[in-house]
Amino acid sequence: MEALAQLRSGSLPALTVELSLRSCSLSTLPHELSSLSSTLTHLDLSSNPITSLPSPSKFPYASFTSLKIIFFSDCNFSSFPAELALFPSLSMISFRGNGMKEIPEGALPDGLRWLILTNNEIEKLPGDIGRCGQLEKVMCAGNRLRTLPDSMRECNKLALLRISCNDIERIPDWLFEMPNLAFLAFSGNPCTTPSSSSTSPASETLCIPTSELTIGSILGQGASGIISNATYNSTPVAVKIFKSSTITSDGSPADEMAAALRAGRHSNLVSVLGQLVSSTGPPGIVLELVPPSYTVLGGSPSFSSCTRDIYPPSSARLSEVSARALLGGIAAAANHLHKVGVFHGDLYAHNILVDKEGHALLGDFGAATIYGRKHEKSGDIERLEVLAFGHLVEDVLGLLEVKEGRFLERLKVLHERCVGKVVVERPGFEEVVKALGEL
Repeated sequence: MEALAQLRSGSLPALTVELSLRSCSLSTLPHELSSLSSTLTHLDLSSNPITSLPSPSKFPYASFTSLKIIFFSDCNFSSFPAELALFPSLSMISFRGNGMKEIPEGALPDGLRWLILTNNEIEKLPGDIGRCGQLEKVMCAGNRLRTLPDSMRECNKLALLRISCNDIERIPDWLFEMPNLAFLAFSGNPCTTPSSSSTSPASETLCIPTSELTIGSILGQGASGIISNATYNSTPVAVKIFKSSTITSDGSPADEMAAALRAGRHSNLVSVLGQLVSSTGPPGIVLELVPPSYTVLGGSPSFSSCTRDIYPPSSARLSEVSARALLGGIAAAANHLHKVGVFHGDLYAHNILVDKEGHALLGDFGAATIYGRKHEKSGDIERLEVLAFGHLVEDVLGLLEVKEGRFLERLKVLHERCVGKVVVERPGFEEVVKALGEL
């Protein structure tokens, strides 16, 4: 409310570039925003009872030449406002949790790069979405989509797509041919509701009653749940308690838990030790406790990097030995996952923990999908994730201490194979593991 008062009184700095007007009881765009039209780049109007935007005759959309990011999360829009297409530079839009039902044709800005529509009631995306040639990231989990428009195949830069928890009965074949698609979540749809035999864990699941755990301090929390220290049979472990009623940006906690259990144990996964059993509390899983000697490899994507992880200048450099171990371990983990029919969906450095020797652990199954090896597109599904691994290889190349030599040159060749634009020509993970072993 303080920022709104400053805006209306004219006391905001003249060169304000980011402005949050969250929870200000606004019912429309304040006309005073026009005083920031030349400098404002990021505007957050979330958690306001806004249902529509003013007409172009009442608001100077075209004058906001710098505005790139706008948030309307948890507002009350039932229809995507076409007025947003009048902002000349808008590239990121969020309408999470609005109860939105429709997106009219022509409503999406041409320069759109990042679209968030999580947790609405949308039954179809606009048929002209293909004209959004810069579209790179689309988050539509928790809607009522039944299919994807054919024109979406023209969004050649699309790298991340979240369509979990919809009503999609069949994924169109062209999706598995998208040249830059690397991060896909499609669990919780009729087309991915496997039989009980195909969703059973890779090994028999240990059921651990809550009464046998001593739960300690919180280690961290995310969109799907809270992770805490715990002790089980005198052994230090970690426990993730899911927010069972929440649809996250990636999908449902129930699907995350199913995928984690299906994955089973592997030396390069943050392994699940068992399923938490409680007669009254929310669901959960018991995980191995990762030693403090492990650190996160990279940072999550920023607004500007969109779908690629970021590495601050202080990021640790990698020796050839540690790079071999890191990449070999993650490739082995991914190969294991796809052998049991699990698509991780979020194979990023920010989901990888690594120690000084390069031993790596892949975690976070929030975007994972159990697709089953009998899926008619299983090979293509796997090769989408190979592209994500290729991006990781590129990141590791940038972190290497050595800048020349046989290992570096051969790793560059492998990288080129993994990021090839023709999906079917990329190697599978078994071949990637073998190639890394021969470097």
